[in-house]
Amino acid sequence: MADKERKLYLGGRVRRLRRELGLNQSAMAAEIGMSPSYLNHLERNQRPVTAQVLLKLAEVYDVDLRSFAAEGGEGTGVDQLGEIFSDSMFTDLGIPRYELLEVADNAPAIADAVARLYAALIERRQHPIGGAPDESSLVTPESWIRDYIQAQRNYFPYLEEAAETLAGALGDPTTIFEPLRRRLKEGFGVETRVVPPDLLDFASQHYDLHRKRLMLSSLLRAESRTFGLAYQLALFEFRPLLTRMLDSAGAPDMPTRRLLHMSLANYAAGAILMPYAAFLASAEKQRYDVDRLCAEYGASVEQVSHRLTTLGRAGARGIPFFMLRVDAAGNISKRFAGENFPFSRFGGTCPRWNLHAAFQTPGRVATQIVETPDGERFFTISRTVERAVRLDPRESSQLAIGLGCDVRHAPKIVYSDGQDLGKPYVTPIGPACTICPRVRCPQRAAAPSGRTLAVNETQKTISPYPFLG
Repeated sequence: MADKERKLYLGGRVRRLRRELGLNQSAMAAEIGMSPSYLNHLERNQRPVTAQVLLKLAEVYDVDLRSFAAEGGEGTGVDQLGEIFSDSMFTDLGIPRYELLEVADNAPAIADAVARLYAALIERRQHPIGGAPDESSLVTPESWIRDYIQAQRNYFPYLEEAAETLAGALGDPTTIFEPLRRRLKEGFGVETRVVPPDLLDFASQHYDLHRKRLMLSSLLRAESRTFGLAYQLALFEFRPLLTRMLDSAGAPDMPTRRLLHMSLANYAAGAILMPYAAFLASAEKQRYDVDRLCAEYGASVEQVSHRLTTLGRAGARGIPFFMLRVDAAGNISKRFAGENFPFSRFGGTCPRWNLHAAFQTPGRVATQIVETPDGERFFTISRTVERAVRLDPRESSQLAIGLGCDVRHAPKIVYSDGQDLGKPYVTPIGPACTICPRVRCPQRAAAPSGRTLAVNETQKTISPYPFLG
């Protein structure tokens, strides 16, 4: 009964939503049918968010009520703040979780600012420089872009619409290479050539502006060559739209703007090759079978996996997947989420997630149901993929891809067939070891910050860092 009567003070999340939509209080209040003063009270947590208000937000803005009302919400949540303040320089402060929760909920912009500052600190630690600090260099382009894309929930509606229109003119996605090549030639005078890798030095593709020639490395697989054509065509076809998006994003410097330009063009290329409505219909029909989607769209496992994280269209949402790409050393090179993302923002992944074990069984799909310390459960799919280009045959070209979603979506996914989802075997995982609260973990690699170690010289525990819970 107490849970049913618990009042929801979600002012920070309402304010974050309004900011992401680019609305002032008067405009949002008009759209959801309330006075600006009442909305102001909601955002300042002077009034609880009622069920009627939540339903109105869901109706007008296609908000997922479960994730919106869940602890943490979008952006920098309490777990991310916990990871930041577990740093050794804050150990003596003993900041309790409820204070972090207050910041995450009531001051989301401040939480985001703290996360940005901490990301800059991490970058400075990894790449120390002499002389006076240049603040603009402390937030790296990749971290800024990662946060920007996630703030949009990895979904860009104007690019989706433009790509869908273009894809309709190009025809069958499985034979799209030639229509792409022809459109580049007839529409923009660009000739496409597949050339030996030594002509491109360290590049996989290169556009020669003066000779209007797109050169693709012969080392690229067929699906990567097609993607390269779609990428170059997106730069031409969507130039005005991309320019407006870049201006609106307000990147802090030119390197960040250029990397964002490339990221958006990559997004557009995926949307051209796998147009939204058709791809979503196929995904649902095939029950998110990645290999069948690869065959249907002539795409790679990584391309399809990435596309599955972008299905956020209002009124036509797919399963909100998250995706990670790691190398054998555990370095994360891609991190996207259509909704919540249960892993460490600044560190690596939990070793108990079988994403790491994928390298032991190349090409095979491994599934796992994992549970985070707060009790949330996720259905995950892990497998290896090959790099787009392999320059040295003596070196491994394998990476691992991890896809996941809330376990409630698992029955819609073909990989869950045959599993007992009612009483599944669940693997407890956590964020980075320094903030993971799990006491009895056999794979703990570091002591949790702010916890008292319970080492007893007369007894050896399985974990080298036993601590008081």
